[in-house]
Amino acid sequence: MNLIDQKFKELKKQDKTALIPFLTMGDPDIETSIQIIKELEAAGADIVELGLPYSDPLADGPVIQRASERALKHNINIHSCLEIAKKARQKNVSLPFILFTYYNPVLQFGLESFFEELQAHQISGVIIPDLPIEEDEEVRAISERYQIHLIPLVAPTSKDRITSISKKAAGFVYCVSSLGVTGVRSSFYDGIDDFISLVKQSTDLPVAVGFGISTNEQFAKFSKICDGVVVGSAIVRNIEEQLPLLQSAETKEKGLLQIREFVAQLKE
Repeated sequence: MNLIDQKFKELKKQDKTALIPFLTMGDPDIETSIQIIKELEAAGADIVELGLPYSDPLADGPVIQRASERALKHNINIHSCLEIAKKARQKNVSLPFILFTYYNPVLQFGLESFFEELQAHQISGVIIPDLPIEEDEEVRAISERYQIHLIPLVAPTSKDRITSISKKAAGFVYCVSSLGVTGVRSSFYDGIDDFISLVKQSTDLPVAVGFGISTNEQFAKFSKICDGVVVGSAIVRNIEEQLPLLQSAETKEKGLLQIREFVAQLKE
């Protein structure tokens, strides 16, 4: 069984909601990314999105853009992300991994080779936000062959496409909570509850929500209506705040501990 399916099945039995952190791989460096993944698991994360840094990110706000800029200084690419996943497994991390990437790096890598490598490195799912369902037939067929879930995004502006998107979904359906790019928010799209309800009516798969969620109160709110909650910019921003600690051998452990504590309090 795919690890994403297994995790949601376990959480459903426990009546719990998945916490799904997003990280920009290679920010601030490869070794620290591996250590942060370990901290996320210790903090109670259930699934982790491994974000491939990209020079022209369609869906990412300024916090993740800055993280991508820092990571790209180290020439982070798909191979680097896969290596981070491999080394995290070697450190006994058992969380399901999802690779978040844009389509061009996948195309450059080669579709067949890409999914073959995802499978070899125990990546359970992939999110490609700039690949519309109307054009994903070839990618989806290969993903299914390698048993890697191609996870779709559905936005409040896509109400007339909810059913068609959900029918093609695998792993879970990722609902975008806000209009625009990623980023910490104090409020969300006014009709978000009704929107998520429509998505849940369209599929038997788990439904997760992301974009802008940053606090314990927001996690609690969405936990009542969703199977999973994605937290990205808030965690990436916290990592950015810890950079002075993370970049010194003497204080790195303190910086990692503060990241763990920030993520742990989201579920408290």
